[in-house]
Amino acid sequence: MVKFLSFGLMSIFFSASIVAEEIEDHTKMLMDHGDGHLMEMSGGMVMGQNTDKLPGGCDSISETKEVTVHAGHKYAEKFPGRMFAFDTQEFHFKPCTKLTIHFVNEDKIRHQWMMHGLPKYMYPKGMFHLEVSGPAKISGTLILPPGDKTYLVHCDIAQHMEKGMKAQLKVGDGDGDLPSIPGVTAPVVPDDYNAGLAEVFAAAKVTEAEIEAANVALAVAEAAKKAGQKAAATQTDSFVSGVTVIGLAIGLIISAVMGRKFQGKSIAEVTTYSFGLLGMFIGFIKRLVSRLINLVFSSKNKVLPSK
Repeated sequence: MVKFLSFGLMSIFFSASIVAEEIEDHTKMLMDHGDGHLMEMSGGMVMGQNTDKLPGGCDSISETKEVTVHAGHKYAEKFPGRMFAFDTQEFHFKPCTKLTIHFVNEDKIRHQWMMHGLPKYMYPKGMFHLEVSGPAKISGTLILPPGDKTYLVHCDIAQHMEKGMKAQLKVGDGDGDLPSIPGVTAPVVPDDYNAGLAEVFAAAKVTEAEIEAANVALAVAEAAKKAGQKAAATQTDSFVSGVTVIGLAIGLIISAVMGRKFQGKSIAEVTTYSFGLLGMFIGFIKRLVSRLINLVFSSKNKVLPSK
């Protein structure tokens, strides 16, 4: 009994370890390429890292903060119509804060935590960028500028921001809110799953006259297309029908003539006669071709009369 219990516990332990999704820390494998750019080959990247340079206007580091941000599909479930999201949509920090972000990607695809609008004299391209192909974790540090300002944070992978992976980071009191932050601010173009065609056209400011003109144009194009297809089909049918009728007529005439000609004759006699006709036909073709060739060459070799 004890052996069976031990075997069962070991099976549960190993199966749980296989099922569990391991979050690998890519920060330990990063290579420093200079200018705050760190990278490793399996999909981790930090751009714009700054651990010691004070931005202009900061006499000292006001405070040191660390925050862990999770990213993944499951965090978008609370936002209808969204596919991806961070677990936090708004961040608040004092000016001149030394901030370390621990970015945890819980999906099996690539995600980013990208902050825009930073001073370019210190942060190349004006951004701080964390990227990891998950499930994995990566960390990076920056020193926030002075002043009250709201910064955009998002994932720059195609459609990920549009699908909900977007946040705002306020330094000090910020300078307002950004639009379309899930759960924080209203979207610029709200989703309306109950809207019909009339509401969609109204939102797009399409007039009834424009809709009617578009419908007429579509109807005319469709009628022209069908007329062209019908004409092509009729032309093909008429050609095939004409050839078929002529072939049938010739076949009937030949059958009637041959039927009378071969009436009462044996198979051997019919075969001999048919080969005789074939030979005559081939001979006629040869003579005709020979005459044409002689006519062409004789006209070329004519001598013009002397004057």
